[in-house]
Amino acid sequence: MTTKFTLSSSLAADSIPVAKLDLCEVRLMNDANFPWLVLVPQLPGAIEIVDLDPDTRHLLMDEIAKASQALRSVTGAEKLNVAALGNQVSQLHVHVIARFRDDDAWPGPVWGAVPRRHYAQETGADLVDRLANTLE
Repeated sequence: MTTKFTLSSSLAADSIPVAKLDLCEVRLMNDANFPWLVLVPQLPGAIEIVDLDPDTRHLLMDEIAKASQALRSVTGAEKLNVAALGNQVSQLHVHVIARFRDDDAWPGPVWGAVPRRHYAQETGADLVDRLANTLE
């Protein structure tokens, strides 16, 4: 019996769907302070990158690169931060964060730097559309 993939309720609540790639669901973190994608491999029970088989790890890295390129293209990011922490949400997910020398957290990490600011509906929808079109 195989277990069906279910997105963490925390990730679902904190992000907006952008696209589905071969392995990952790509989501935009709902924080307008920082353009920030989360890639969630659609693998039931996945927690650590190291536990993936080599082909799946390779596909994940390719999708991280694709999402990183899309985010940089759409936002003009000066730097990209890529991280798979999982301390609060153990479900395997990878953050790809566009950084700028003048952002509110520079040069430190974005986590907890400033209060979260949700996207205005139109602004978030526009960013999602541009990212989705770039990921096609």
